Amino acid sequence: MEPIEVLETRAWVKRAVVGLNLCPFAKAPMVKGQVRYVMCEARDTQALLDTLCAEMQALAAADPEQVETTLVIHPNLLADFIEFNEFLDLTDAALGELGFDGVLQVASFHPQYQFAGTQADDVSNATNRSPYPTLHLLREDSIDRAVAAFPEADAIFETNIATLEALGAGGWSELQARCRADAAVCAESVGHQPLA
Repeated sequence: MEPIEVLETRAWVKRAVVGLNLCPFAKAPMVKGQVRYVMCEARDTQALLDTLCAEMQALAAADPEQVETTLVIHPNLLADFIEFNEFLDLTDAALGELGFDGVLQVASFHPQYQFAGTQADDVSNATNRSPYPTLHLLREDSIDRAVAAFPEADAIFETNIATLEALGAGGWSELQARCRADAAVCAESVGHQPLA
């Protein structure tokens, strides 16, 4: 059975990222089962970096038809957003050291995500707020194809802000609660499956 953190992240991808259309490119990989979810239980940054490097290598080597993208969920580390943000410098350095500049990209999601120039409680920050600290490995080729197929790519951020402002803080909290409930139901139903 998948850990509850993975189940909740799956629910967040389905309800928020795809459900609110925060990323128009995310639906196809989700529907096709091409998103790899990795639970990293690391408690120090070197162990997380080691996991991330292994996942970069695995994604680069994988057939995109099987694994299009990878989410590395690490609930035990970098709960502080500033520390998480500083860790991104190490992820960028690792990309270069492994020769993946221009091949892969790392996007970041965090429960306390805050864009520069915003207040912590601005609902616009929710575009990058995940249930747990999460590093998203993407293929540059996939990004290029998606942007080419979506002529209004530059407008996505503004559209997302409008979507979240319409949803409001209460609506976002309710969505988060639904994700937790989805994960709990999934965990319970799996836990009650008869043994084969």
